[in-house]
Amino acid sequence: MTRTRDDQLDGLGTVTDTVGRARRAAPGLADAGRKRRARMLETMAGQLERSRAELVATAAAETALAPDVLDAEVTRTADQLRMFADVLREGSYLEATVDAAPAGDVLRWLRPLGPVAVFGASNFPFAYGVAGGDTASALAAGCPVVAKEHPSHPRTCRAVLSALRTAAVAAGITPDVIGMVSGFEAGAQLVTHPDVTAVGFTGSVGGGRALFDLCAARAEPIPFYGELGSVNPAVVLPYAARTPDAVIEPLVTSMLTRGGQVCTKAGLVFLPDDAEDLADRLRRRMAAAPHPVLLNASIAAAFPAGTAKRAALDGVEVLCGDGPVAGAGERGPVRPVLLATTVTGLLADANADLREECFGPYAVLVRYRSVAELRTALAVLPASLVAGVYGTDDDLTDARGVLDVLVDRAGRVVWNQPTSGLRVGWATHHGGGYPASTAAGTTSVGATAIRRWLRPSALQGWPTALLPDELRDASGGAEPSLPVRRDGRLHLPRAEAAA
Repeated sequence: MTRTRDDQLDGLGTVTDTVGRARRAAPGLADAGRKRRARMLETMAGQLERSRAELVATAAAETALAPDVLDAEVTRTADQLRMFADVLREGSYLEATVDAAPAGDVLRWLRPLGPVAVFGASNFPFAYGVAGGDTASALAAGCPVVAKEHPSHPRTCRAVLSALRTAAVAAGITPDVIGMVSGFEAGAQLVTHPDVTAVGFTGSVGGGRALFDLCAARAEPIPFYGELGSVNPAVVLPYAARTPDAVIEPLVTSMLTRGGQVCTKAGLVFLPDDAEDLADRLRRRMAAAPHPVLLNASIAAAFPAGTAKRAALDGVEVLCGDGPVAGAGERGPVRPVLLATTVTGLLADANADLREECFGPYAVLVRYRSVAELRTALAVLPASLVAGVYGTDDDLTDARGVLDVLVDRAGRVVWNQPTSGLRVGWATHHGGGYPASTAAGTTSVGATAIRRWLRPSALQGWPTALLPDELRDASGGAEPSLPVRRDGRLHLPRAEAAA
């Protein structure tokens, strides 16, 4: 791709040029320090909000998501940037640690890796896009970002990129801390470029695994933080199943948020085999639900093929959603699909597709005969980002046994709430085992997402004047400017300790 003068101004260029500029920007971003990077993130948040009308209109035209949904997503994205500004100012993410010794103190802290690549998602053009959590956490860490333009919403990507680069300049930092490349081949070139130090990815299992393998095959392998596919079980316990009014709304929300096009959708809903009233109410709600337009042609082609394949499996019953919508275009609308089976049907070797994610308004009701059978099924499911448990006080004993299984299989377990809700904060964990995530010990959302873009380093016996700013007061007796662990004991800044 030949770069034009406009490309140079808006940050879109070849992989070689864009990564090169990110590499040159890396020392300045790292040296800017926590306070300047925090101001940059806050400036970026403000610029997104000032560009809100243009961003929402552009994304609505490209994704068919409702303007009010997109408007809320802009707010979430801006809030996420501001949260990482708070993370920077608080400082504990650096894990500053000092061991005093006669031969010279040993000081350990976390340093930015360098330029990173970010591949955003089709379903959240802002919160998981060019300005999403991967970008926000990487910039906070001090790592320039090269984003891969998403083919489902390229104009949205470019508008967001422009807003971020404008904000970087306004904050007194080079705009090349954020750039973008475009095209299918650019993705492979990006993750194999020797100056790219890590990759954040949200997308399909197939696409993510291909990039993950490229990262592992490099002469110097790099971390690949991929959020791929997740089936997200929702479990209705026996007593809760007898009171459908209490669980119907969180279950429907779990299955149909954004037309089922979210990574936290409940794809498997476990019910006692005698919960016919609840099963029928879920069927009627799915049948009466709006017919969503799907996000892109690829998802629209995969949805009818995937649901038809699953509906034809032995032991599977179609409860609703059979057949296309009359007059539907290339991307829909499509009918929500609800299937039903038993635990035996779910676990049959020939029915492995039922245990994999099917993106869109689709779910499977799985009838279990006992809580022991339920636990057996949950224990062999693929790892998930989230699981939901729905119960009453009379279900607590069974809930404890189910929780013991689910905490090993899901990154987050919710009680009587939709699986599709995800609060962005300090305690957020959005990850899990493979295929939900390629790095189960990390999160792609929340304050600790910053840890992915940092590496430990230690200095021993160095003069105080030559220490990094974050460590300068760490080894002495002065009040620290950030949390520091000295000789095993945690010391907090005075204002924080008083609070």
